[in-house]
Amino acid sequence: MTATHLHEEMERLRLQVLRMVSLAEAAVTKAVQAYVARDEFLAEAVVDGDAEVNALEVVIDETGLKLLALEQPVAGDLRFVLGCMRISVDLERIADEAVNIAERAMILSARPPLPFHRQIQEMGGKVLDMLKRATQSFVRMDTDLALEVWRCDAEIDMLNHKNMREVIHYMLEETPAIERSVHTILIIRHLERIADLITNICESVVFIFKGINIKHKNAFDYR
Repeated sequence: MTATHLHEEMERLRLQVLRMVSLAEAAVTKAVQAYVARDEFLAEAVVDGDAEVNALEVVIDETGLKLLALEQPVAGDLRFVLGCMRISVDLERIADEAVNIAERAMILSARPPLPFHRQIQEMGGKVLDMLKRATQSFVRMDTDLALEVWRCDAEIDMLNHKNMREVIHYMLEETPAIERSVHTILIIRHLERIADLITNICESVVFIFKGINIKHKNAFDYR
C-alpha cells in the first residue's frame, strides 16, 4: 500500500466516522423530541435506526484493522486509525443510550404527562451541543476545542443531580407517579451517560492530534 493509498483509506475512515456521528446525533435528537412531544412513532424510528449505527461500527472496525494489518502505520497515522476506532465505539454506545431514551419515551407517551419536559429538553440540548462541538474538534483537528467540550461534562453532571432531585421530590409527593418518575430519572441518567461518552470522544481527539492520553486526568490540568 503506497503512502497515497494509505491516506486515501484514512480519509475514507474519517468520512465513515463522520457518517456515524450524523446517525448518533440524529438518534439523540429524535429520542429527546420523542419524549417531549410524546411521539411513539418517532421513538420507534430511533429504535429501528440503531441497526444502521451498529453496522457502520463494524465497517469502521474492519477498515481500521485492515489498515493496521496491511500498512502498519506509525506516529500520527497510527493514532488516527486507533482514535477513529475508539470514537466509533463511543458513538455506538451513544446511539444505544438514545435507544434507551426512546424506549422509555414510548412507555411514557401512553401515560399521563409529568412536568419535566423543560428539564429533559434543556439537558438534551446541552448534550447535543457537546456532541456537535466534539465533532467540530475532530474535523478541525482542534484540541483546544476538544478540551473545552471535555470540561462541559461538569455542567451536565450538575444538571443531572439537579434534575434527579426535582423528580425524586415530585415522586415522593405524587405517589401515583412513581413508575413514570422512575422512567424519567433513567432518561436523565441516559443523557448524563451520553455526555460521558462525548468526553471520551474528546479524549480521543486529543490523543489523535497531540499524542497525549488525558483519560482519568483533571479537566483543569489542561488550560
